[in-house]
Amino acid sequence: MADAYYIARTEKEDTKMKETKYTKKLAYIGAGCGVVLFAIFGLLPGSFLGGVMGLNIAGIIFGSPVTSGLLSRMIVAASMIVGVMVAGVMFIMASTTAGWLIGNVLDALTSEKKDLAAVQNK
Repeated sequence: MADAYYIARTEKEDTKMKETKYTKKLAYIGAGCGVVLFAIFGLLPGSFLGGVMGLNIAGIIFGSPVTSGLLSRMIVAASMIVGVMVAGVMFIMASTTAGWLIGNVLDALTSEKKDLAAVQNK
């Protein structure tokens, strides 16, 4: 039984996705652009929207005119942090995905040219 487990663990499958030069580079560039866009356009609105959601949650729990108690402030602060995190994830993931897709297109175009040149040289 141990031999079968050892053999199964030593065999490697070739299922790793092949990333070429443009795909990875443009994904990193897209992530950097996403961080910049988030800092400019997403930080303040994420905080505002999260704060409004926190006020609504605190209003549901403690009554509509929210008092300035410690628990209601903690709820608002936590929801503001969640709002900022969601905005950050959205900006960064969207721009990283866009960069990755553009990199895949460029890799496909360059590999077609290489394949075409190899066929013409034969």
